[in-house]
Order: sequence, then structure tokens, then C-alpha cells
Amino acid sequence: MAVLGIDEVGRGPWAGPLVVGACVLGDAQIDGLTDSKKLTPKKREALAPIIREKAAVGLGWIPAEELDRIGLSAALCKACRMAVKQIHVPFHEIIIDGTVNFLRGTPLADHVQVSKKADLLVPEVSAASIVAKVARDEYMYKLADKYPGYGFEKHVGYGTAAHKAALLKLGVCPEHRKSFRPIAEIIGMKPNTKSTKARGDRGETAVCKYLEKSGHEIVARNWKNKFCEIDIISRFNGILCFTEVKYRRAGHGLDAIDKKKLAQMRFAAEFYLNQNGGGAAILAAAEVAGDNYEVTDFLVLQ
Repeated sequence: MAVLGIDEVGRGPWAGPLVVGACVLGDAQIDGLTDSKKLTPKKREALAPIIREKAAVGLGWIPAEELDRIGLSAALCKACRMAVKQIHVPFHEIIIDGTVNFLRGTPLADHVQVSKKADLLVPEVSAASIVAKVARDEYMYKLADKYPGYGFEKHVGYGTAAHKAALLKLGVCPEHRKSFRPIAEIIGMKPNTKSTKARGDRGETAVCKYLEKSGHEIVARNWKNKFCEIDIISRFNGILCFTEVKYRRAGHGLDAIDKKKLAQMRFAAEFYLNQNGGGAAILAAAEVAGDNYEVTDFLVLQ
């Protein structure tokens, strides 16, 4: 059965585009496929044209300006869908590296399996990561000529001491992600920290209304004890839903739900269930954005 592998490159840099790669190998046999981060640049650059020649490949690009405007979570989903649309060969299964289904809400969503370290273990995902990494690096090398002095040819946009020093000296260029905290602070656009609790409360209220409209019964808000806390607990079709609320003004959003945060949410949910008779439960995250506190994303995590 043909597998469509998907991986992203450029989630965390301070500058440059986000790129999602998609690849179907089919019957192609290519030696040396593994996580692109475990390969030398020379080896990646040797493999990329072989993959392009023998396999079906798609790349979805989101420039820095658009990423700032729509946020990282939406950018990942959009880039993934752009990449998949470029695949014109049959496939029967989709494997995405990581923990998030970027194809949620599409007809392909039910065919997706998300898997940590898929870029290391699944050849199609490895191939996607290699092609995406090489394509993005080549783009950043060209930026080094267009915007000299930043060192893009060395750090390809990632946060390093040399990159920060160049920013302090030269300021930002159009390829910098102005919504990312390090860049925002350097250019004096420090995130507004005034009344963080008030923003959190308004965000949670917006999510509660969203959940109620979706058929949820709100059980508790800001449930906490000395060990853990949960933003919103709701019940839907007899299942308890534990929701983490994340507010963003521009950028990031649900990307803050990392492995550590997910473990904290799981512990809090289990603690609550143990104290309240158990039962079926799911973990979820909601993203609230802008001055109008609009719920822009709701994602079931497990």
C-alpha cells in the first residue's frame, strides 16, 4: 500500500518561510533515507534530487509575512494542504511526523496517522523531510545574498547569538517573523503583558461559549489544586473534555501545546477523574486570537 509521508521544516526559526514536504515513494528504493536532521548537508543535498526524480513530491510554502498574519498553527495546516495537492499519484495511508493532524477538517483527515519520530522511522516521511529541508536551506542561502550581514547562509534563520547580534546592529529585514517574541522584543514590539489574567478570562469565556454552541455542558472553569489545573472542563455525549485555552495576538497559538504541556494536561485530567469517579475523557486545546477574542482553532489532542 502506498504511503504519503509529510513533515515540516522551519517551525521555529526567527526568519524565513515555513515549508511542509509531502512524498509518496511507491516502488522507489532509495538508500540512506532517515531524519534530515541526522544527515550532513552534503548528504541531504545528494539525496534530494534522487527523491525528486524517483518519487512524487509536493512542497507547501508559507512566507514569514503570512505566518505572522495567520499564526503558526494555521500556517502548518495550510502548508500541509498545499503540499498534498501537488501529489498526483495514488496513496492509501498518510503519515505525518509529530502529534498534530494538519489535515483535520479535510476529506483526508480519517486516513491520517500522526507519529513521533516518523521522519526517522518511515521512509516516505524521511524523504519529505529531506526535500523540504534542502529546499528551505537553498532559499535561505539566496537570502544571504539579498540581505547580507545576517548570516542566513550559516544559521538559515534560526535563533543564534550571531543572528541576534546582527539584528541588534542591522534591525529586521522583510523575511523576519515579527510576531515571534525574540524579534518582537528586538524591534521594540514587546508583547503586551498588561492584564494577562483579564485576557485569559476573556479567552476562556469565548471558548466556553464556543463549546456550548457545539453541544458541550460546561462542568468547571479554572479547576485547580496545589498539584495541577485545568482551564475548562465540559461534558459532550457523556464524555468529559479537558480543554487548554491559548490566546495569541499574532503567531504561535496551539504550537505552545508541546510534549511537556500535554503531559501536564494528562496528569491534571487523570487527577480530576480519580477524584470524581472516573469515566471516558478527551484532551483538547482551543486557540483564541485578536482583540475580539475569536476562537480560531479547536483541536482534540487525544
